[in-house]
Amino acid sequence: MTTSNLKRSLHPMPDFVRHALKARGLMQAYAQRPAYQRNDYLGWIERAKRQETKDKRLRQMLDELEAGGVYMNMRHAPSAKD
Repeated sequence: MTTSNLKRSLHPMPDFVRHALKARGLMQAYAQRPAYQRNDYLGWIERAKRQETKDKRLRQMLDELEAGGVYMNMRHAPSAKD
């Protein structure tokens, strides 16, 4: 996964996110997103103070990856599924 053009700090993927992506079979959908989106999702999830909020944000990311066509509750046509 290319991240060389990111201008923001790179957020490492926590193990619980990796496990959730694998469990839902969404690792490929995640990898196909642009580097800034992958990084933004990880930072957004990790910035949550409460575990409940982290879990909610993780579920949103997984649901968006599964549905396609959406990123952070915004339309994202390049990821739309046929």
